Amino acid sequence: MLIKIDGKAISPSPSEYSVSIMDLSTDANRTMSGLLVRTVVATKRKIQLSWPALNKEQVSQLLKAVSPSFFQVEYIDPQENSRKTGVFYCGDRSVSGLIFKNNNMFYKDIKFDLIER
Repeated sequence: MLIKIDGKAISPSPSEYSVSIMDLSTDANRTMSGLLVRTVVATKRKIQLSWPALNKEQVSQLLKAVSPSFFQVEYIDPQENSRKTGVFYCGDRSVSGLIFKNNNMFYKDIKFDLIER
């Protein structure tokens, strides 16, 4: 299991998994000599997930899992080389229709970002 949302494993696992490590800073300024001075107030993660194709039930389950304002995510952190848990929210969600056949929709290019609170 690659990733869990609110304690439930996401299935199927995403085909692409990317973790961005972001330093949040305030008061970033340059001195007269051009030296950057900043105060890092927090380091946060953004997890980018995508799937090439899913059926309608799988897409619905994924979108419902990330629909609350905030939720707990357990993931593999590359910097810590271990599993971590944090509170995240979901950015924009993108889903493209692949084919509509026999009254069933199949989807492709399912993508969204999970951003640490």
